[in-house]
Amino acid sequence: MEKKASGPLRCLVTGAAGFVGSHLCERLLALGHTVAGVDNFFSGRRENLDPFAAHPRFFFHERSITEPGLLEDLHKAHGPFHTVFHLAAIVSVPYSVEHPEETYHVNERATVRLLNDAEKLGVRSFVFAGSAAEYGIQDRMPLREADAGDGTRWLSPYGEAKYRATMAVASRRRRPRGVSLRCFNIYGPRQDPSSPYSGVISRFVDMAVAGRPLTVFGDGLQTRDFVFVDDVVEAYRHAAASADESANGPCGIYNVGSGRPTAIVDLARLICRLTERPESITFCAERPGDIRHSTASIEAISRDLGWAPRIGLEEGLRRTIQWMRGAAQPTGVKASPDGDGSENKPRREL
Repeated sequence: MEKKASGPLRCLVTGAAGFVGSHLCERLLALGHTVAGVDNFFSGRRENLDPFAAHPRFFFHERSITEPGLLEDLHKAHGPFHTVFHLAAIVSVPYSVEHPEETYHVNERATVRLLNDAEKLGVRSFVFAGSAAEYGIQDRMPLREADAGDGTRWLSPYGEAKYRATMAVASRRRRPRGVSLRCFNIYGPRQDPSSPYSGVISRFVDMAVAGRPLTVFGDGLQTRDFVFVDDVVEAYRHAAASADESANGPCGIYNVGSGRPTAIVDLARLICRLTERPESITFCAERPGDIRHSTASIEAISRDLGWAPRIGLEEGLRRTIQWMRGAAQPTGVKASPDGDGSENKPRREL
């Protein structure tokens, strides 16, 4: 049975100043919910908050998720939370290799503590930002949720810590009900091309808009699964509603992607065409440690939550290019909320 929340809810978003977190906050506010956002700006950006920072139902706290008593303090300040969206993390794979203990502390142990505190404070649903990095090195595509396990060959502490946190969240059999979303290559507006945490699309678009050659590592035939940020936000909302409705048993782990592989060199050519630039691609040596192929199976999330991506790669790139071209003065502009998706089949939504 499909359900929607009966009225406005109070939500907590950790990593609120991040690329995805800021889009999620903006969408929740547009739907009438109250949002408390937490970020310590380790990788988040203050300007990501600008479109909604002055919203009367948005409350921001510059704090770390590793602080003991964080959720209790926020509970006292704002009242009980219906849903916690936990996106804050160390997101850099190279950083996790250099700082493994810090990565496990932030990405795993802080998540478990937040989950336990959520139980004590009566939170109903807990949605965690898992990662495709949880799959490590895999030979078979597309990747299905059961492909990650204790025998996985992880490439970094980041992937292993995310896997451990995912298992803690999704195996929970009491409130708050937990869902982990293993997102693949997310892209879209607000993804900073200058950041070491940024993805290939933001860097390619930045190069193309500036008229510079696009740099491809290796032969360019490696593939990735790209999903637009607005679709990812909708997946978070559907996951929250699913967790809220679940009465017993574990809720689940779901891949979030397009389900379609795209070769990096084809992506570069497409961006050149969409930016109306001459095709100028520079090939460099392959980077050590890069996986060859990564594609999500999205059968489970489509079957269980009724979610599917609505924005194809070309349309998503057009929106990203448009934003990048206007990003010289992006702050202080009120972004328009997305459509409500009413043209699609009914889905579970928060």
